Amino acid sequence: MSISSPRDPSRAGSFPPIDAALLARWRKFGAAGAVSYPHLLGFVVEDVRHGYCRMRLPFRPELKQAGGLVHGGAIASLLDSVLVPAIGVTVPADVTYSTVDLHVQFLEALIDEDALAEGWIVRQGKRTVFGESEARAAGTGRLLAKAVMTFAVRLPRSA
Repeated sequence: MSISSPRDPSRAGSFPPIDAALLARWRKFGAAGAVSYPHLLGFVVEDVRHGYCRMRLPFRPELKQAGGLVHGGAIASLLDSVLVPAIGVTVPADVTYSTVDLHVQFLEALIDEDALAEGWIVRQGKRTVFGESEARAAGTGRLLAKAVMTFAVRLPRSA
């Protein structure tokens, strides 16, 4: 599924595709089933490649803050979570990893519209992954927020 437009050129083409089984596994991230934080927010994985992911945050009125805008915490969560599948396809299934640093710059507000994020790995070591992500308004392509983050990778004890 491609959602690229002149206003929102996707970075997906810069990342190699992954095999169908791995893609099917990560497309379930945040989907109905076991309740998890991504599921509560309603994240939908649209594309996953080696070191890259595109994810949607469908608009729901419950995501608004008191002033009527989509809450920045929901957008920050999207920017952080979009890196999870991007990293997950590059490490063995028994490896765990988590965010240790997240810096978000909010550039514009989102009102009554889906948000669409792309996340990609900038540099990956054995125990540390550096990534970036951007969130855009799905309908207009307006850049809403950007993030840089660091993930710590925990190898299995036998490694």
